[in-house]
Amino acid sequence: MKKLTRSRKERMIAGVCGGLAEYFNMDPTLVRIVYVLVSVLSIAFPGILVYIVLWLVIPEAESK
Repeated sequence: MKKLTRSRKERMIAGVCGGLAEYFNMDPTLVRIVYVLVSVLSIAFPGILVYIVLWLVIPEAESK
């Protein structure tokens, strides 16, 4: 069973987008671009707030 975690290797800030990309088996760059576009189109604040909440809620991946 797959577990959603923040990425340790595909991280720019906290690994949230990298973790989502690993979970959904997508390219991390594509996930980041989509996330930024959605954030900008929603006047940025909700996107930043959602990122911070995900940062706090999603556990970090274990070291390998």
